[in-house]
Amino acid sequence: MVYETLERRTFLATLILVTLAFIWLMLPFAGPIFWAVAIALIFHPVQNWLADRLGDHRSLVALITLAICMTIVVIPVLVLSASLVAEGLGLYQKIQAGEVRPGEYIDRVVESFPAIESFLGQFNLEFGELRDRAVSAFMGGSQFLAKQALGLGQNTFQFFLGLALMVYLAFFLLRDGDRLVALLIRAIPLGDERERLLFDKFAEVTRATVKGNLLIAIIQGGLGGFIFWILGLNAALLWGVVMAIVSLLPAVGAALVWVPVAIYLAAVGDLVSSIVLTAFGVVVIGLADNLLRPVFVGRDTRLPDYIVLLSTLGGIVMFGLNGFVMGPLVAALFMAFWGIFIREFGEESAVVGGKPAVTEGNGDGTDKH
Repeated sequence: MVYETLERRTFLATLILVTLAFIWLMLPFAGPIFWAVAIALIFHPVQNWLADRLGDHRSLVALITLAICMTIVVIPVLVLSASLVAEGLGLYQKIQAGEVRPGEYIDRVVESFPAIESFLGQFNLEFGELRDRAVSAFMGGSQFLAKQALGLGQNTFQFFLGLALMVYLAFFLLRDGDRLVALLIRAIPLGDERERLLFDKFAEVTRATVKGNLLIAIIQGGLGGFIFWILGLNAALLWGVVMAIVSLLPAVGAALVWVPVAIYLAAVGDLVSSIVLTAFGVVVIGLADNLLRPVFVGRDTRLPDYIVLLSTLGGIVMFGLNGFVMGPLVAALFMAFWGIFIREFGEESAVVGGKPAVTEGNGDGTDKH
């Protein structure tokens, strides 16, 4: 008996070590693996629709589903990313050549609205220091895009290797996803019912986070880029993508981009464009989040705004650009796990001496307080 116990413990310890080693081995490919899982979950309804019409041809159904994903998602994202990098590189070159001077734009705004400097002075904030920081941030952003363009050229093989790996894994996850989930339910010792609930929650949260939040961000970014293009502003595509990215942050969102531009347009005397941009930003871009998020994301899976903000920023620090999705996903799973824990163990704690706890009442059906 003692020897069998030792064998079991040794096996479990070895199993944990091998599992940790495998996870460490897969860490360099965390991005492609995550997006492959996201693709499989998001396009699972499409896969089921095709399976109902084509029958039990798992490989064919998975291949067609993956082709649909490539056509409507992957290829457009690649084209948009390439255009974004090219726009950012062009902006960086204009800054280096002196054609674009962010500091002068800020000075122009303060000259037109001197109350801004007085307002900052009430909080003991030096305008010059804030100006330098803003210019540095602008320069840093354009330099980052320039480095991405250079890095993309130098690491072309690595980029396409990650892309190919993502597509390859997505195919097998689409084809064999149900079997893999069943295998994991058998292997993980958490209780089959609880495991199914957690897997369902993971799928629900992933779809809501990726499909909902990213789709809303794309819509807001597209609207922002459209109004910039209508008004004849430079680098409309670049600023549209930037607005799509910051739209993932609650509270501020796309206003972080279009509000300063509207102020600058007013400062240079282009009041019509400033009013149009402000009205469009408030009415169209601003309301898009409130109207579309309950439809695409759903109210049950929506996180509090402060959790979204903190998890998004933390995700960027931990996972890079993928953190825009992975951060809120981790936060949502954290809350889902604790929700299950509170529900299950809370019910157990309500049982006293093997019998349900009885609330003392007043005799009229109401509780005594």
